[in-house]
Amino acid sequence: MRNHEVTTAQLLLNEQGELREPGWSRSLVQKYRRAMIKAPKFRIKEWDYYLVTNDKFAVAFTISDDGYIGLQSVSLLVFGDHPWEHTETVLNPFPMGKLRLPEDSSFGTTRYEDKRLQMSFEAIYQKRRLRCHFDNYMDGKPFDAEIVLEQPPMDSMVIATPWPEKHAFYYNQKINCMRATGYAEFDGVRYEFDPETDFGTLDWGRGVWTYDNTWFWGSGNADIDGNSFGWNIGYGFGDTSAASENILFWNGKAHKLDDVIFNLPADGYMDKWTFASSDGRFEMEFQPILDRAANLDFKVIVSDQHQVFGRMSGTAILDDGTKVEIKDVMCFAEKVHNKY
Repeated sequence: MRNHEVTTAQLLLNEQGELREPGWSRSLVQKYRRAMIKAPKFRIKEWDYYLVTNDKFAVAFTISDDGYIGLQSVSLLVFGDHPWEHTETVLNPFPMGKLRLPEDSSFGTTRYEDKRLQMSFEAIYQKRRLRCHFDNYMDGKPFDAEIVLEQPPMDSMVIATPWPEKHAFYYNQKINCMRATGYAEFDGVRYEFDPETDFGTLDWGRGVWTYDNTWFWGSGNADIDGNSFGWNIGYGFGDTSAASENILFWNGKAHKLDDVIFNLPADGYMDKWTFASSDGRFEMEFQPILDRAANLDFKVIVSDQHQVFGRMSGTAILDDGTKVEIKDVMCFAEKVHNKY
C-alpha cells in the first residue's frame, strides 16, 4: 500500500538482514541494530547531517562512516548581495564502524576528533547541542560553532526503504523545524541564530546502499505567524513502492504527501525550479541563489553534488485542507549522483 505507515515497535531487520516492514513512520519505532546487518562492513553507511539556516546564512555539519571512507565536513554559506560558501572536508580511510555512531538518533553523542577538527552532536532531553572547532578552515583561519536546537515532542519523517539487491536497505530520519539558538564564527564575523525565525534540520541515515545512485532532496522551514512549518521532499533511490518521504510539518504534526516531482531547469541549476505533487498539495517555485557544488572523482568513489540554496514560494495543503502560503522562504533543493 502506497504511503504505508509503520506503527509497530520492532527491530528494523529480520534474522536474514532484510527489512521487516518497509514504509514510513513518525519516529524511530523500528530499531536499528548494526550487528544485525548481513552485508560486509565496508558497505555499511552511517551518518548524521545537520543544517542550520536563516534568511541570511547557514551552516552544515556532517559526521559520517561510509564503510571504506569517512567524510567529516563543515559548510558555511552566506546568502547576501554576493553569495558564497565554503565546505571543508576531512577524509578517513576505512572507518568501518570505528566512529561508533549511535544506533538511535534520540540519545547519545555523535563525535569526531582529530588534531584539526573537533565536532560533536549531543542529543539531550528535548535538545540537540552541536559543537565544532575546525583549525585552518579557510585561508589559515579557524571556524567555531556552538548551536542548540530545540526538539519538543514532534513528528519526524522516518522511512525504511529496501533495494532489490539482497541485504541492501536505507533507514532514514529527517527532523525539521527545530528552533535554533547559538552562533558560528569565522574570520572575525559572528553569525547568530535566533529561535524566533531560525531552524535546524537533521538528516540521520543508516543502512547498506547499492553502489550507484542518484537522488533528489529538498527541505525547508519557516515561522508563519508563530507557527512552525516545514517540508521534506525527495526520491530517486531504492524501492519506494511502500512509501515516499514527502511530508509537511505544521506545529510538530506530520501531514503526509504522495509523490513530488522536481522540475529542474534545462539550462543549469541556477535557473528557476518548479515542484509539483501528484495529489496537488505541494505546488512551488524555487529561485536559486547559491549552488553548493562538489565534484569528486577517485575512480572507485565518484560524487557529483548540487545542493542549491534559494527561495521557495507557493502553496502547501495540510491534511485537513488548510492552505499554507509561503513567499521567498530560504531553503534548499539538491540533485546528487554518487558511486561509493
